Amino acid sequence: MQTHIVPVGFDYDRLIAPLVREQLDVDRVILLEGAVGSEANVEYSQNLAAKLETDFRNLLGAETERISVADVYDYDAAFEQAFALINAELDRTADAAVWVNISAMPRTVSFAFATAAHSIMVEREEDRQRIHTYYTVPEKYLETELAEELRRQNALLEELGEAVADDDLADRVAAELDSARSLLSEFDERGTTIGAKEIDGSHIVELPVASFSNVKPFEEVILFTLGEHGEFESVSELAQELARELGEEYTDSFRSKVIYNVDRLGPGGKGYIEQEAQGKSYRTRLSRIGALWVRSHSDESS
Repeated sequence: MQTHIVPVGFDYDRLIAPLVREQLDVDRVILLEGAVGSEANVEYSQNLAAKLETDFRNLLGAETERISVADVYDYDAAFEQAFALINAELDRTADAAVWVNISAMPRTVSFAFATAAHSIMVEREEDRQRIHTYYTVPEKYLETELAEELRRQNALLEELGEAVADDDLADRVAAELDSARSLLSEFDERGTTIGAKEIDGSHIVELPVASFSNVKPFEEVILFTLGEHGEFESVSELAQELARELGEEYTDSFRSKVIYNVDRLGPGGKGYIEQEAQGKSYRTRLSRIGALWVRSHSDESS
């Protein structure tokens, strides 16, 4: 069972052409559609997804499914969705392989899916060869060709404006020419995008890096406890809570065990925990990737 998870943006060829040209087996395709953005952008992406759905069936004989991505700029939610999707497909059959195409959609989704795939490779070491993340390089970009075509049409509009005798038509031609000139000016000055959008109070969406080591059982307990309580004023306080939850006696040995594992999970280790010095103690909480780990494994904890 060869499953391809394909986030759909504004590309068509890069999402299906390499599979056809390489003659790869494609049994199942999950197409992800963005549901946030301008009405025109969402409609364009959905139309592409519909065309891809048809062509994956007709050209490759693949079973297809379309799934919505609620917010293409929410990295954490995309990571959680990717983690669940990839694991579900791996569990579908013993020989299932999952291919994640990160060529399209906003970078937040692409990187979230790539990082989730890497995280699962670490956790499911025995299934590492069944997970593939890939990217396709386009043969050419259309933006510059569109801009050059617009320049040629501007030259034609200038000639038409000079030759048109009808004043109303001449005014319409002049208005269209001004609009096209303005668009070209922005393209020449800024490229294919404009501005920097603010997401959740910041213009920067930080992309956390997954750990290169698996999480041990006692480390899991620590992470879930931090996920439930949020923050502890010290590692000793965390250790006391863990002793209560596990029904163990709070001893120096148990406290040392917690300190050792927190260090392994901290910045110098797996990076799932961050600590802030506070006198002789360390305020302890989950890091961004640690919080993502807890969210992605919440079903296991329950």
